Amino acid sequence: MKRLVPLLLALSLATPALAIDPPYQRQMERLSEIMGSLYYLEPLCKAGEADWRAEMAELIALDEPDEDRRQRLAGAFNGGYTAFARFHRQCTPASREALLRLLSEAQRLSREIHTRFAE
Repeated sequence: MKRLVPLLLALSLATPALAIDPPYQRQMERLSEIMGSLYYLEPLCKAGEADWRAEMAELIALDEPDEDRRQRLAGAFNGGYTAFARFHRQCTPASREALLRLLSEAQRLSREIHTRFAE
């Protein structure tokens, strides 16, 4: 038993501490996914002139995530882009409807994150 305590102590000190996600992480990942989708859909449908990739970069810079969270946010953005690129090759009524719904959801999420978690 005396040998086990120092070993457990050494193992616990050697293991890097895992960062704890902020309470808004799930919403940020969804917002990132939406922004990736918008980055694909808006030029396809010639709607709006927002640069969603630049907006995403600014959002990440303002949030100052650790590297793990940064990768997850970027992955969500890329996943949103890829999901729509896979099925939408031209602007269709379904593409336009998706664009409108995504814009609405992005606005709602942005307000919710800001209202609940901004300092």
